[in-house]
Amino acid sequence: MIDATRIYYLVFGALTIAGGIIGFVKAKSRASLIAGGLCGLLLIVAGALMFDHKLMAGLILGVLVSVALAGQFVPKVMLNRAPIHSIVMAVLSVVSLILTIGAFTRIK
Repeated sequence: MIDATRIYYLVFGALTIAGGIIGFVKAKSRASLIAGGLCGLLLIVAGALMFDHKLMAGLILGVLVSVALAGQFVPKVMLNRAPIHSIVMAVLSVVSLILTIGAFTRIK
């Protein structure tokens, strides 16, 4: 579970950065670019920390970013006012939270 979480953070981070860039290109949204870039970078750092034997720091950073992203996108999906990118980000955030909780339970 820990290895899967580690890799997921890296992939999720890259997808989040890509989403921020797409939001900027399509809608000229600087907020998307900044938020996507920052959150994506933090997720990549979380994954890298886990590779560098700083497991707890990586998991804590990963869960904080995942909660923030879920808090942004899940309510939009629940209110049925979500474009497809919001649905994707909500699902990715919830999967990240599930993996992180699973990883926390595996720490000895």
